[in-house]
Amino acid sequence: MNRELLEKRTNQFHVDVLRLCKELPKDAAGFETGKQVIRSAGSVGANYRASRRSKSDKDFLYKMEVVLEEADESHYWLGVIGDSQMIIGAGVLRLTGEANELTAIFAAVCKTTKAKLNAAKKTKKEERKSRSSRSQDPES
Repeated sequence: MNRELLEKRTNQFHVDVLRLCKELPKDAAGFETGKQVIRSAGSVGANYRASRRSKSDKDFLYKMEVVLEEADESHYWLGVIGDSQMIIGAGVLRLTGEANELTAIFAAVCKTTKAKLNAAKKTKKEERKSRSSRSQDPES
Protein backbone atom coordinates (compact mmCIF):
# COMPACT_ATOMS: atom_id res chain seq x y z
CA MET A 1 0.00 0.00 0.00
CA ASN A 2 1.45 3.35 -0.94
CA ARG A 3 2.04 6.11 1.58
CA GLU A 4 -0.75 8.40 0.38
CA LEU A 5 -3.36 5.65 0.60
CA LEU A 6 -2.14 4.62 4.03
CA GLU A 7 -2.31 8.22 5.21
CA LYS A 8 -5.91 8.43 3.97
CA ARG A 9 -6.68 5.09 5.61
CA THR A 10 -5.33 6.19 9.00
CA ASN A 11 -7.27 9.45 8.73
CA GLN A 12 -10.48 7.58 7.89
CA PHE A 13 -9.84 5.24 10.83
CA HIS A 14 -9.78 8.22 13.18
CA VAL A 15 -12.93 9.72 11.64
CA ASP A 16 -14.73 6.38 11.94
CA VAL A 17 -13.68 6.04 15.59
CA LEU A 18 -14.99 9.55 16.29
CA ARG A 19 -18.34 8.60 14.78
CA LEU A 20 -18.46 5.32 16.68
CA CYS A 21 -17.76 7.05 19.98
CA LYS A 22 -20.90 9.16 19.57
CA GLU A 23 -22.78 5.91 20.24
CA LEU A 24 -21.03 5.22 23.56
CA PRO A 25 -23.10 5.42 26.75
CA LYS A 26 -23.13 8.85 28.36
CA ASP A 27 -21.62 7.60 31.62
CA ALA A 28 -18.14 7.51 33.18
CA ALA A 29 -17.18 4.24 31.47
CA GLY A 30 -18.32 5.46 28.07
CA PHE A 31 -16.62 8.82 28.49
CA GLU A 32 -13.26 7.43 29.65
CA THR A 33 -13.17 4.61 27.12
CA GLY A 34 -14.15 6.98 24.33
CA LYS A 35 -11.47 9.45 25.36
CA GLN A 36 -8.82 6.72 25.25
CA VAL A 37 -9.78 5.26 21.87
CA ILE A 38 -10.20 8.70 20.28
CA ARG A 39 -6.74 9.73 21.49
CA SER A 40 -5.01 6.55 20.31
CA ALA A 41 -6.83 6.44 16.94
CA GLY A 42 -5.97 10.08 16.29
CA SER A 43 -2.38 9.44 17.22
CA VAL A 44 -2.15 6.67 14.61
CA GLY A 45 -2.91 9.11 11.81
CA ALA A 46 -1.03 12.09 13.21
CA ASN A 47 2.15 10.13 13.90
CA TYR A 48 1.99 8.31 10.57
CA ARG A 49 1.78 11.68 8.86
CA ALA A 50 4.76 12.90 10.91
CA SER A 51 6.75 9.79 9.96
CA ARG A 52 6.56 10.84 6.33
CA ARG A 53 8.69 13.87 7.20
CA SER A 54 11.38 11.89 9.01
CA LYS A 55 14.93 13.13 8.72
CA SER A 56 16.52 9.68 8.66
CA ASP A 57 15.68 5.98 8.65
CA LYS A 58 16.32 5.91 12.39
CA ASP A 59 13.90 8.80 12.95
CA PHE A 60 11.37 7.07 10.68
CA LEU A 61 11.63 3.86 12.72
CA TYR A 62 11.14 5.74 15.99
CA LYS A 63 8.00 7.42 14.66
CA MET A 64 6.66 4.20 13.15
CA GLU A 65 7.11 2.41 16.47
CA VAL A 66 4.90 5.10 18.02
CA VAL A 67 2.33 4.53 15.26
CA LEU A 68 2.46 0.78 15.89
CA GLU A 69 1.97 1.26 19.63
CA GLU A 70 -1.01 3.57 19.08
CA ALA A 71 -2.62 1.22 16.52
CA ASP A 72 -2.28 -1.64 18.98
CA GLU A 73 -3.73 0.51 21.77
CA SER A 74 -6.67 1.45 19.53
CA HIS A 75 -7.25 -2.25 18.91
CA TYR A 76 -7.28 -2.83 22.66
CA TRP A 77 -9.83 -0.08 23.40
CA LEU A 78 -12.09 -1.10 20.53
CA GLY A 79 -11.97 -4.65 21.88
CA VAL A 80 -12.99 -3.35 25.31
CA ILE A 81 -15.94 -1.50 23.76
CA GLY A 82 -17.06 -4.65 21.96
CA ASP A 83 -16.40 -7.09 24.81
CA SER A 84 -18.19 -4.93 27.36
CA GLN A 85 -21.09 -4.47 24.94
CA MET A 86 -20.99 -0.70 25.31
CA ILE A 87 -21.74 -0.79 21.59
CA ILE A 88 -23.11 -3.85 19.84
CA GLY A 89 -22.95 -4.17 16.10
CA ALA A 90 -20.95 -4.37 12.94
CA GLY A 91 -19.36 -0.94 13.36
CA VAL A 92 -17.27 -1.84 16.37
CA LEU A 93 -16.34 -5.20 14.84
CA ARG A 94 -15.25 -3.54 11.59
CA LEU A 95 -13.14 -0.96 13.40
CA THR A 96 -11.58 -3.61 15.63
CA GLY A 97 -10.61 -5.48 12.46
CA GLU A 98 -9.25 -2.30 10.89
CA ALA A 99 -7.16 -1.59 13.99
CA ASN A 100 -5.81 -5.13 13.82
CA GLU A 101 -4.93 -4.72 10.12
CA LEU A 102 -3.23 -1.38 10.74
CA THR A 103 -1.26 -2.92 13.61
CA ALA A 104 -0.08 -5.72 11.31
CA ILE A 105 0.89 -3.26 8.56
CA PHE A 106 2.89 -1.06 10.92
CA ALA A 107 4.53 -4.07 12.58
CA ALA A 108 5.72 -5.18 9.14
CA VAL A 109 6.99 -1.67 8.32
CA CYS A 110 8.93 -1.58 11.60
CA LYS A 111 10.40 -5.03 10.98
CA THR A 112 11.51 -4.09 7.45
CA THR A 113 12.98 -0.78 8.60
CA LYS A 114 14.90 -2.47 11.43
CA ALA A 115 16.33 -4.99 8.96
CA LYS A 116 17.36 -2.15 6.63
CA LEU A 117 19.05 -0.27 9.49
CA ASN A 118 20.83 -3.41 10.70
CA ALA A 119 22.07 -4.18 7.17
CA ALA A 120 23.38 -0.62 6.80
CA LYS A 121 25.08 -0.84 10.20
CA LYS A 122 26.69 -4.15 9.24
CA THR A 123 27.93 -2.71 5.93
CA LYS A 124 29.47 0.31 7.67
CA LYS A 125 31.15 -1.95 10.21
CA GLU A 126 32.60 -4.12 7.44
CA GLU A 127 33.83 -1.03 5.57
CA ARG A 128 35.58 0.28 8.70
CA LYS A 129 37.14 -3.11 9.29
CA SER A 130 38.34 -3.26 5.67
CA ARG A 131 39.84 0.26 5.82
CA SER A 132 41.48 -0.53 9.14
CA SER A 133 43.09 -3.72 7.84
CA ARG A 134 44.36 -1.92 4.69
CA SER A 135 45.92 0.88 6.73
CA GLN A 136 47.72 -1.67 8.89
CA ASP A 137 48.98 -3.67 5.89
CA PRO A 138 52.66 -2.67 5.33
CA GLU A 139 52.40 -3.38 1.57
CA SER A 140 49.61 -0.87 0.98
